[in-house]
Amino acid sequence: MLPGAQKRRIKALANAQASFDQADAEWQRQEAQRVARYEAEQREHSLKVAAFEAKKAARDAEVYAFKSEYDAGDPTAIVSYCTMVLERSRYPEGFPQKFSVAFTQASKQLVVEYELPSIDIVPKVLEFKYNRTQDNIVEKPRKPAEIRSTYQDIIASVALRTLHELFEAEHRSHAEVICFNGYIHTVDPATGRDIQPHLISVRTTREKFQEIDLSRVDKKACLKNLGAQVSRSPEEAQPVKPIMEFKMADARFVDQSDLISGLANAPNLMDLNPFEFENLVANLFGQMGLESKLTRSSKDGGVDCVAFDNRPVLGGKVVIQAKRYRHTVGVSAVRDLFGTMLNEGANKGILVATSGYGPDAFNFAKDKPIELIDGGGLLYLLQEIGMQARIVFPEVN
Repeated sequence: MLPGAQKRRIKALANAQASFDQADAEWQRQEAQRVARYEAEQREHSLKVAAFEAKKAARDAEVYAFKSEYDAGDPTAIVSYCTMVLERSRYPEGFPQKFSVAFTQASKQLVVEYELPSIDIVPKVLEFKYNRTQDNIVEKPRKPAEIRSTYQDIIASVALRTLHELFEAEHRSHAEVICFNGYIHTVDPATGRDIQPHLISVRTTREKFQEIDLSRVDKKACLKNLGAQVSRSPEEAQPVKPIMEFKMADARFVDQSDLISGLANAPNLMDLNPFEFENLVANLFGQMGLESKLTRSSKDGGVDCVAFDNRPVLGGKVVIQAKRYRHTVGVSAVRDLFGTMLNEGANKGILVATSGYGPDAFNFAKDKPIELIDGGGLLYLLQEIGMQARIVFPEVN
């Protein structure tokens, strides 16, 4: 009805169609970009998922392999597992928590060399008080006797806690015996040199430790009952001799395939005949300062050697026996040694073995003047006098 309305309508439709076509083209372009981005991100996600699954599978395989090795009693796996247990133990700030772990498979013995905090871990201030008159803070010092007592309690607590954590976590019972050696880093005031004196050393069996209720014990009495060596003056870094030297816990036994690893010229102690082995042990302690005399040899390759330590007070008669065994030495051998000591009127007995000892042997020797040296300890003592040796057990057909 209006003049020109039809033309304006056609033009508006054309403009609308052009706008729609332009908008549609822009949408198609953006949608294509979105789909491309989606497909690229999906490919990237798929690659990440595949990489994660591969990493997870590898990690799972590593964990399962580690578990299998641990369940089978592999010494390296046992050390790694016990290391992880101690790494996850939480202590207050200032505790070093540095340690080394070694395991002797033959004797099922775990040895822990643990760094203890120094006496500075005990605060020297007991409490702070506000003095309103002078408007300042007054410190109340802690008594020296209380500092010493608290420090002794800390040392005992760390030792017992470490034994508890390892026995509890080591559920496969691969370690039937644990030896804890606690040391500190300090300076020798006489020489100014860095030293690492041991302040505590305790060795116990699983059976013995499981009888203890830690929530009710007196720590000092408990350690005494376990036969621990504890420094009488830890605040002065007065050292004790470790029950089991950490270096001696490293058995260093080699298999047939390892003969080329620097030990090709070293004798294999298992190849020695009984008479040669007897003389080896007697000569070893002779070079260590004892006046030794070989008395007799037995058909099983053991040695009875009577030796004399000429030091005043600490010296005396020593009976030394050796067992060239490939199997674990039982408690009967330790009983025999103790009987020989009594018959000889000796002050001390030393049993040397090419293998290791069982828990019953350690239990019997506890609180007695008997020292048990396993194959690793024998190799260590020989190395100390300049002799490189090996212990390679014969293959079982």
